[in-house]
Amino acid sequence: MERPESELIRQSWRVVSRSPLEHGTVLFARLFALEPSLLPLFQYNGCQFSSPEDCLSSPEFLDHIRKVMLVIDAAVTNVEDLSSLEEYLTSLGRKHRAVGVRLSSFSTVGESLLYMLEKCLGPDFTPATRTAWSRLYGAVVQAMSRGWDGE
Repeated sequence: MERPESELIRQSWRVVSRSPLEHGTVLFARLFALEPSLLPLFQYNGCQFSSPEDCLSSPEFLDHIRKVMLVIDAAVTNVEDLSSLEEYLTSLGRKHRAVGVRLSSFSTVGESLLYMLEKCLGPDFTPATRTAWSRLYGAVVQAMSRGWDGE
């Protein structure tokens, strides 16, 4: 990724990472609004959530949000050398496949990520910032999608 894009990603992430749980909750609320069929994939102790609100407020799911935000943080930290995360991201892809996530859902996750960034950054979420994040997310998904290889 080119230097100006990397810097846009880092600058915007500094703002988001001040409240990762809050912004991660925005991301997942949007995800469930766009693709409600994902909600049943999140079960803890054998229980399914009856609503996105129940899921978003459960301690187990809040842990999941924290983990997702840590993965994004790792991608931002390694934005100029994502290949260093290749093995980890492929493994993460396998885990998502194992619980029933479809590759097509990553498009909705990307939309939800951009939505969260826009809500968090407001006017600082410029077209250039949007493009930079879209490229970063695309690279992460490319690595994670290797977890579906061999299907």
